[in-house]
Amino acid sequence: MDTPRNLKYTDSHEWVRVEGKNIVVGITDFAQDQLSDLTYVELPTVGDSFSGQEEAAVVESVKAASDVYAPVSGTITAVNQKLMDHPELVNTDPYGDGWLFKMTPDDSSELEGLMDADQYDQSMPDEE
Repeated sequence: MDTPRNLKYTDSHEWVRVEGKNIVVGITDFAQDQLSDLTYVELPTVGDSFSGQEEAAVVESVKAASDVYAPVSGTITAVNQKLMDHPELVNTDPYGDGWLFKMTPDDSSELEGLMDADQYDQSMPDEE
């Protein structure tokens, strides 16, 4: 599985990229692989506020629906409208065009509680 070194991660398989005062959030390569082919993405509304680890979005696949959690407390500033017509972008480019939403953290120090790539890799179940 691909785990970009420049991102932060949650134990619920969201990735976070810091862009100035904002963050970009998506689901990891592992998560999209476990879900298989995504068929629908329900995104938050710009302006919505969430607490850290609160459900912010839902991704649905041919296998299951899965909640996507806000990695930190903050306010949604943008959503990836491309996913409305092309949810499969999460499968084909989870760390690029498959991003889900952007938010402004209420307290950027919360980002320090997220895992780096090595910690995320170590938290993963062993592949056989």
